[in-house]
Amino acid sequence: MTLLRVHNLAVSLDGFATGEGRTLEAPFGHAGQRLMGWFFPTHAFVSMTGHDAEAVGGGTRGIDDAFAAASQQGIGAEIMGRGKFGPQTGPWEDESWQGWWGDEPPFHTPVVVLTHHARPDLVLGETTFLFRDLPPAEALALAAEQAGGLDVRLGGGPTVVREFLDADLVDHLHIVVSPVVLGRGIRLWDGQEGLEERFDLESTVSPSGAVHHVFTRKPR
Repeated sequence: MTLLRVHNLAVSLDGFATGEGRTLEAPFGHAGQRLMGWFFPTHAFVSMTGHDAEAVGGGTRGIDDAFAAASQQGIGAEIMGRGKFGPQTGPWEDESWQGWWGDEPPFHTPVVVLTHHARPDLVLGETTFLFRDLPPAEALALAAEQAGGLDVRLGGGPTVVREFLDADLVDHLHIVVSPVVLGRGIRLWDGQEGLEERFDLESTVSPSGAVHHVFTRKPR
């Protein structure tokens, strides 16, 4: 059975999963790199971004690295919102711009990008971006078909994750509370009262100060 999994979605102490004012140069807006400060130094991140981990000091090991690495295991496709592909809104005015991810994105799978505006599919290295206007259940069905029997990762951002939680489609939800206060941005938990009743929850505190919360869906 294909599972829908959320990994490494970081929120601030005051519940924001991204900051205000996102631009091409600032994917997290005014939050900068603070939400993901636990993630970027890990061996898993260094390796998945194409760097020689040993050549750059190997990256950190331990709790944060273990959670970061789990996001790559058994994944055959991803679903992401348009905001994770890039900060533009409205019709695609410049299709020559190919997203934040470079010529060889770290996904290496099909990626369903949810958008209300049509755009041709885009192949970059081992990653194919499929731009679709679909409700959550249909997006999951497409991604599961593309995944070839493996699981589907729901990459975010927070608005998309909320939509899939509202549709009760998420099986695994890994949320990381980073020890920062943003004050403004896009919240994750709005409208999710009682979410814990549908999930079993385990929490792990990292020496970095991040707290990893893993929600596992109870049998439906």
